[in-house]
Amino acid sequence: MGRAFEFRKARKMKRWSSMAKTFTRIGKDIVMSVKEGGPDPSANSRLRAIIQNAKAANMPKTNVENAIKRASSKDQEDYKEVILEGYGLYGVAVLVECTTDNNKRTVANVRSYFSKTGGSLGTNGMLDFIFDRKCVFKIENKEGLDLEELELELIDFSVDDVFLDDETGEVNIYGEFASYGDIQKYLEENEFEVVSSGFERIPTDTKTLSEEQGADIDKLLEKLDEDDDVQNVYHNMVLE
Repeated sequence: MGRAFEFRKARKMKRWSSMAKTFTRIGKDIVMSVKEGGPDPSANSRLRAIIQNAKAANMPKTNVENAIKRASSKDQEDYKEVILEGYGLYGVAVLVECTTDNNKRTVANVRSYFSKTGGSLGTNGMLDFIFDRKCVFKIENKEGLDLEELELELIDFSVDDVFLDDETGEVNIYGEFASYGDIQKYLEENEFEVVSSGFERIPTDTKTLSEEQGADIDKLLEKLDEDDDVQNVYHNMVLE
């Protein structure tokens, strides 16, 4: 069915959190970005992208400004990114992206969620063969924009697919993880309006479950969603 179908399908395999959780996630992203590249968006491409994401998520401007100020403070604690991987019931692969100031706490909590719902936490890298990490950009659809021509322009930047999202009217661009900076630079230099950007994990293998079995997996996903240290959750479950 082609790569476009895979990417569209993959969006449904990412667990999205509430607006409050989204603001918390963006706030942590801002802290890590400022500590890494400074508080000036014009000189910090990662921070610039996060501010775009905050706008797309309707995060108030004052919240963003306050997060940047806090990140610049010496009293602001550092966050680290942690990837945890495991299997839920029925062999469903679940990958959990966390941002934490206490690694032991985060690992212990996530491990407990897996065990309480019949799954098990595994070792880092065990799901590398199941999930491909891609960068994704969502841009405004310009009048007269030829998507095939844009995709040809972006082939040199290792872009896999360019397609129009019928639900949002935005153009989605998927590329290799390492090409994020080059794609961002191309879009900015060519004056495309980037709505949001980031990274996604695309499952290369899926597990088909019944609705009843899927409800069992949802118990694990819900517990993970409720944890403040958890940023994103990916799985390879599809329902019949």
